[in-house]
Amino acid sequence: MTALPATDVQAEINCSRVKCLALTFDDGPSVYTPKLLDLLKKERVKATFFLVGAQVEKYPSIVRREAAEGHAIGNHTYSHPSLPTLLDNEILDEIHTTQELIRQQTGKLPTMFRPPYGATDDRVLGLAGSQDMSQVLWTGTTLDWSLRNVEKIKAAVLRLAKRDGVLLMHDVVPQTVQAMPAIIKELKKHGYHLVTVPTLLRGKGMEAGVSYP
Repeated sequence: MTALPATDVQAEINCSRVKCLALTFDDGPSVYTPKLLDLLKKERVKATFFLVGAQVEKYPSIVRREAAEGHAIGNHTYSHPSLPTLLDNEILDEIHTTQELIRQQTGKLPTMFRPPYGATDDRVLGLAGSQDMSQVLWTGTTLDWSLRNVEKIKAAVLRLAKRDGVLLMHDVVPQTVQAMPAIIKELKKHGYHLVTVPTLLRGKGMEAGVSYP
């Protein structure tokens, strides 16, 4: 079965030579995601989406679009629990269920996993590794779910932006999607190439059972 994604359409961007930044969006897809995808397509920007299985069931066509338009897709569990509080079989069920739901829509299995709330430990990481998945965290979180303000979210992104950074946002927060046109404009003005996580880490590789960045 094909894994998603070992490479992506941004292979021509060499992040060891240019200033790259990965925008990542958790908890979707949502009713706001298509507007975000429209913007990303217009701006020729690729992002990484960590999908919740229950949302994949609600919005399967959006998942197909994300994959078709070259964005990277990762697993964010089925019901968004704090994984260290669960038993091994419960953690694996959260992962497996979402893997299968994403595979049904994209034809591929994600190789990236992000634990809800960033709550993880060696046991969670080991279980993800046993499923041939890398763990992807972040270098900065906007706390957009708490801010719920366009200007504050924009300011948070610009404050956290740095070369080879991985920024956490949520496409279930409408103000985040509303802020994205100005955010992308400013980041490009500062010389950033906005890429997927696999593109950002190209040359370093992504190994199962290893946590990035």
